[in-house]
Amino acid sequence: MSDYLERAGLKVDGRLVSFVEEELLPALGIEAERLWSGLARIVEELTPRNRALLERRDAFQERIDAWHREFPGQPSRGEYRAFLERIGYLESEGGPFSISTDNVDPEIATVAGPQLVVPVSNARFSLNAANARWGSLYDALYGTDVIDEDDGREQGDRYNPVRGACVIERAAALLDQAIPLESGSHAEVAEYALKRGEADAELEIRLVDGRQTRLKKPQQWAGYASTPPAWSLLFRNHGLHIEIRIDPEHAIGRDARAHVADVILESAVTTIQDCEDSVAAVDAEDKVLVYRNWLGLMRGTLETEFQKGGKTLLRQLHADRAYTAPSDKPFELPGRSLMLVRNVGHLMTNPAVLDANGEEVFEGILDAVITSACAMHDLRGLGEHRNSRAGSIYIVKPKMHGPAEATFTNDLFAMAEDVLGLPRNTIKVGLMDEERRTTVNLAECIRAVRERLVFINTGFLDRTGDEIHTSMLAGPVMPKEKIKSQPWILAYEDWNVDIGIRCGLPGKAQIGKGMWPKPDRMKDMVESKLSHLEQGASCAWVPSPTAATLHAMHYHQVNVAARQKELADREIASLDDILTPPLCDPTKLSAKEIQSELDNNAQGILGYVVRWIDRGIGVSKVPDIHDVGLMEDRATLRISSQHIANWLMHGVCSEEQARETLQRMAAVVDRQNAGDPAYQPMAPDFDDSIAFQAACDLVFKGAEQPNGYTEPLLHKRRQERKAAG
Repeated sequence: MSDYLERAGLKVDGRLVSFVEEELLPALGIEAERLWSGLARIVEELTPRNRALLERRDAFQERIDAWHREFPGQPSRGEYRAFLERIGYLESEGGPFSISTDNVDPEIATVAGPQLVVPVSNARFSLNAANARWGSLYDALYGTDVIDEDDGREQGDRYNPVRGACVIERAAALLDQAIPLESGSHAEVAEYALKRGEADAELEIRLVDGRQTRLKKPQQWAGYASTPPAWSLLFRNHGLHIEIRIDPEHAIGRDARAHVADVILESAVTTIQDCEDSVAAVDAEDKVLVYRNWLGLMRGTLETEFQKGGKTLLRQLHADRAYTAPSDKPFELPGRSLMLVRNVGHLMTNPAVLDANGEEVFEGILDAVITSACAMHDLRGLGEHRNSRAGSIYIVKPKMHGPAEATFTNDLFAMAEDVLGLPRNTIKVGLMDEERRTTVNLAECIRAVRERLVFINTGFLDRTGDEIHTSMLAGPVMPKEKIKSQPWILAYEDWNVDIGIRCGLPGKAQIGKGMWPKPDRMKDMVESKLSHLEQGASCAWVPSPTAATLHAMHYHQVNVAARQKELADREIASLDDILTPPLCDPTKLSAKEIQSELDNNAQGILGYVVRWIDRGIGVSKVPDIHDVGLMEDRATLRISSQHIANWLMHGVCSEEQARETLQRMAAVVDRQNAGDPAYQPMAPDFDDSIAFQAACDLVFKGAEQPNGYTEPLLHKRRQERKAAG
């Protein structure tokens, strides 16, 4: 453990001091004393408010618990709503308004597209996500289950021309939909050619039967690029770009019609570099890694080496892409996603900094100052590449409960701007609608940050975890799969879009939807995730660069801006539906159903927690009970642990049954990880496994955790594990 150093009345871990004073500040010309004294002022002023907000969360939960004790079971809609209004949980709405955020990059304000979320603590993942702005549609289709393996279409160890033909056919169908020809299909094109006109270049297209055709909308042709013998044509649809790459010497292009070697889609338009749910950062060592990687992304210097195919490869940020317009004017397009950074919420503290009383500083306060200072390198043009061309810093703020907490974030960001010498509202905010009190007061939460808001979204897992915890005493909840189809969750998804549209987000900010959790089930994603756009989402989360390219196809099918205009006239979603918890009658659940649900929850908890505690992995693809890989993070952990805690409270299962299930599932998780030489089994010495004990804590102490969050217990056990070496 590093020693603490005195800085402006704060005690700061020496590792953080070194990072800030030697790596972060010198290029900015900001004196260390200014930053530390500014941070100290923020800590002194905002710490009491932060604590009061957390106490208010607890006070609301106590009153709701008391109400459910008096009126158990499904609450009467009118009476329950009146109760929530009476205690101030449901706040009065002000008059109509529209957000007034300015200096927003088009990737957020006007371009709809996929969004990646990635742990910034993992340099390789962060770079892959940032570079996922452009992706090969051929590779994405060929390498996933979107193309099935029947009738000779197997992937195999070598290129399969039968499968390749299916990929080319599927890509041509997308081109016909996104950039249609006046006659014929892109699958029938024998030649794409450039012709020099008197003023501008013209695109000539010849079909295999000799006919000449052209684009149905000629303005969709945006330009071209040439690196002989290869060259590319650039098109635009719904604000997104498509590149047809032509290469007669390429392994695919030499035998393909028109020598089309690939179709490149603009894919992950934005990426959230995450300091929160997908990261295990419990001390200064972890926080410095997070901050250093974020700084490297902002400066364009982050790089990492890795082994692939027996070779050492270097991963760096991609440069911008050069093209020539039909007018012969050169231009560039961003080669990387526009990056946002997700700070932690208001709950957790971190030992990286201690205040004047020796108490750990709230981590969200620290994140706001340090991640913003890192992003200033981009604003001042100190890096290799530009992130925000509009001159903004984008911070996503999770796990806020209600308008007062949104106001707190607004004030925190304003104070950070003052410390760093930034104009007001340079720091933009993404408001995550994943807690019940934020959902039901969403318009007023938006009002609190209306001058800096750039993003709202829904998150089913955290929102469900909070729903279970809030209604913990009302009664037993349904099995998880049934919860997903209940009126409350459907109303919640629509409500978010309805409120966002009414508050003027279209054209200024993103309205987002949550993650696809199955990275190996891309066919299912392609078949189902189109619905997010039809519901009015201008971005939706995907688990990988490949998924981003596949999801990008949806944005060529649906004009999101037009869809949002259509939705603006519908009746707003039902608040009473949102306030109806997903309870069940446990007598209608068979013993087999109960045990199956316990097995599923326990296995998921253990599979994630063992990596979090033992190895500090905050997000990973974890095999579920059926050995299907699922993307797991703290949000999935929250819902699973709260679910068992709820069933324990209401006697759906016993403590003995839950404990036996955890022990049996620990052996299953051990088996699933048997091929990992770094893995440490949990069974049969359960008392000696810190990871297993952490999982038990999450279940058996779940009902008493603040809002059902997993972080306090995870951080405690991870620190214990690190101390044990």
